[in-house]
Amino acid sequence: MATKVPQLTVAADAEALAQAAAKRVLARLSATDGRLAVCLTGGSSPERLYRLMAQEPLRAALPWERIHWFWGDDRFVGQSDPRSNSGAARRLFLDGVPAPPGNIHAIPADAANPDAAARRYEAELRDFYGADRLDDRRPLFDVVLMGVGDDGHTASLFPGHAEVDETARWVVGVAEAGLAPFVPRVTLTFPVLASTREMLFLVSGRGKRDVMTRVLSGADLPATRAYAHGDLVWLVDRDAAPDRHDVA
Repeated sequence: MATKVPQLTVAADAEALAQAAAKRVLARLSATDGRLAVCLTGGSSPERLYRLMAQEPLRAALPWERIHWFWGDDRFVGQSDPRSNSGAARRLFLDGVPAPPGNIHAIPADAANPDAAARRYEAELRDFYGADRLDDRRPLFDVVLMGVGDDGHTASLFPGHAEVDETARWVVGVAEAGLAPFVPRVTLTFPVLASTREMLFLVSGRGKRDVMTRVLSGADLPATRAYAHGDLVWLVDRDAAPDRHDVA
């Protein structure tokens, strides 16, 4: 169950959304000493944020040597494939910043199949966390970035798919995607995504307005069911926000 009421902020446009997201990420990562963990998302909404992280002043402000990078989901394709979430993040910022290679934890696309990749990634997450069970008082992640698809899916948790209800596994393979591109996926499950100090949804573009209307009205969609043991924040630009919501 969610432990925090979702916060909704509407930005003027996609650039303002990225700037607001960058401030939140920097504030969250600056608030904690020691090792940090960020869970990245795919899609177009985080692209401006990723580019900002590779540019000044954010590039100089982030403690790269302390941050470990994970992914909430990925397509089961090689990183050179344009459909790869981890490949996109590398091209947009990770390859151009002083992130130690050992701090980049991509979902293994070289596994035999998505289920094998899920088992390997789950083992890697458990090893990083140092325990086999998650403790609400000790989050796995500092920041989890999320998006929402036109059908209401988030990560690779699709409406009507059994993976939405998974609570025992940390990571699962998804044999059939519910939305294009129709390639197998690997995704973290809701309880693992929830183990974070802050879950930050980034949503931009007029094409997202219909699904945001459904999410904000409480429709039974995976994105609506997402929860966090820390702060749960929706950053939405004006094009994606239903008309009744004011710009911050």
